[in-house]
Amino acid sequence: MNNPIQYLLFDWGDTLMVDYPQCTGAMVTWPRVTPMEGVHSLMPKLSENYTCAVLSNAGDSDAALMKKAFEKAELEPYFQWFFTSKELGASKPNPMFFEQALQKLNASAGEAMMIGNDYEKDIVPARAVGMNTVLISKAAGNYLDADHVLDDFSALSFLL
Repeated sequence: MNNPIQYLLFDWGDTLMVDYPQCTGAMVTWPRVTPMEGVHSLMPKLSENYTCAVLSNAGDSDAALMKKAFEKAELEPYFQWFFTSKELGASKPNPMFFEQALQKLNASAGEAMMIGNDYEKDIVPARAVGMNTVLISKAAGNYLDADHVLDDFSALSFLL
């Protein structure tokens, strides 16, 4: 029997917030911290129905700095958990990254859905540990490990 989805796990860069390649250092220090289109309008509704977490390799940030970037973007209230590879002891695409996040959330893989923009780093390893998956990408491709492929963040409204 499948467990109903209770946890939404989001990638950070180019899934929730624009990752400006010309900017360096922790995102909270960047001159602008910009949510991806549709994030501000949809996250309040999603966070009412699901426990939401952010998972990122975030080389220049730890969970505390990530949370400050979310405060700056006025998104922090919608996320209960913030994890980077520093807290999880592994980096994407290592499946251990996702297993550690699930353990910290006290969630089973079947209760969680990984939402990300990178098929190889976000979707394939999340599927390998048994999670449900959503790829957000406009690029055509054969994404066998993605349960859903959406053009943009606002299409996640199907979860409501």
